Amino acid sequence: MNKLNSSFRDPAGFIFKSSDNQILRQINQIGAEEFDLLLSSGLYENLTKKGYLIAHSEVDNVHADAYKTIKPDYLPFISYPYEWSFGQLKDAALLTLYIQKAALKKGMSLKDASAYNVQFVKGKPVFIDTLSFEKYEDGKPWVAYKQFCQHFLAPLALASLTDIRCLQLLKSNIDGIPLDLASTLLPRKTKFAFSLATHIHWHAKTQQKYAGKQTNQKTGKGVSEMAMRGLIDNLINAVKRLTWNPKGTEWGEYYTFTNYSDSSFDEKKNLVSSFIDEVNPSSLWDLGANDGTFSSIGALKGIETVAFDIDPIAVEKNYRRVKQDNISMLPLQLDLTNPSNAIGWAHEERDSLEQRGRADVVMALALIHHISISNNVPLGKVAEYLSKLGKNVIIEFVPKEDSQVKILLATREDIFVDYDLDGFEKAFSAYFDITKKQKVGDSLRTLYLLKSKK
Repeated sequence: MNKLNSSFRDPAGFIFKSSDNQILRQINQIGAEEFDLLLSSGLYENLTKKGYLIAHSEVDNVHADAYKTIKPDYLPFISYPYEWSFGQLKDAALLTLYIQKAALKKGMSLKDASAYNVQFVKGKPVFIDTLSFEKYEDGKPWVAYKQFCQHFLAPLALASLTDIRCLQLLKSNIDGIPLDLASTLLPRKTKFAFSLATHIHWHAKTQQKYAGKQTNQKTGKGVSEMAMRGLIDNLINAVKRLTWNPKGTEWGEYYTFTNYSDSSFDEKKNLVSSFIDEVNPSSLWDLGANDGTFSSIGALKGIETVAFDIDPIAVEKNYRRVKQDNISMLPLQLDLTNPSNAIGWAHEERDSLEQRGRADVVMALALIHHISISNNVPLGKVAEYLSKLGKNVIIEFVPKEDSQVKILLATREDIFVDYDLDGFEKAFSAYFDITKKQKVGDSLRTLYLLKSKK
């Protein structure tokens, strides 16, 4: 049995890979009653029809101790909250709250509100943890309240009111941003804003007050269902009020200032399209996607496309466009010089970028000079890593004579003696065969289609 460690904490069941490499979920005997209630109450049907909850089919049990085994619908790519844009985290938060409201109407409640329970499929958030539901008990507080505040409300508030880079705190805080830390980092004025004062500042003080003390949820004043609904509505309003205006970074308007003419830009798009057709991939990763202009070429061909970029503004703009135009593409934030690593218990709860590959084709357009010149990564190192990520690579070489490279070299010594067309081809030929090579007209740049030797 290939049990996936992303679900090892839940006694009600776990995710595993079958012998034929299918992703399955086992429901243990301890989770049987609540799983049956999810189905019999009509909640499962209600949520799946709305696209809120991932659908599944029941299959034969693989293990003798299983109550039931289900096969969830296919997920093209697993992403993590620290890779999402502000809008993605906000939509995931609202989805979680809408599901909690719907669950209460059917006599159930979410027992956890982890951001990791949400994935994005065809540009929309979907809840993927079928075992997160429990029977609602009148008077019992929402057990997932703290988790929701740490995974969603605190990072959204920090990104909106302090700095968008605070979203990256989710990478070092796998269980969500501690509320006392959020309370410290938020502007003082938020202590007088009712929702944030209640859910973050007062909540943090309460946690500190009772830290290390034995408490019992069954003692003290209960929480009525009406009060529970009021809490959820208040959280929904708090999340909706948090906004972020994407402007002010280096890459936000990248294509506005590119040195491509209109004709050469169109030629580049046509070349990329023809290279993609040459490979005929089922999966495509664009590693320097910016606003998704070139990623969309693959997505509109029906290819499972992930559009990575280092800039939160570019990723946010791309996500908004994906939503507006209903494009089946996944925008994510990624620093290729420090890509998502394996984290969590035994480094096995969340996979590294490499572990989630290899893609059929990886695109690296107008990227090589930023990696090799701005970040001093040798061409051979770039080639080696890209060969691990993709079976084929569409890459654009930008020479030193290009105006964009001249800008990078204007304030530093040119120590890059091997950074030229010959050096590029020599470095990449150690890992790839050159399938296609085409200079982009009216520019100094060359586009390559490479096939990994692996």
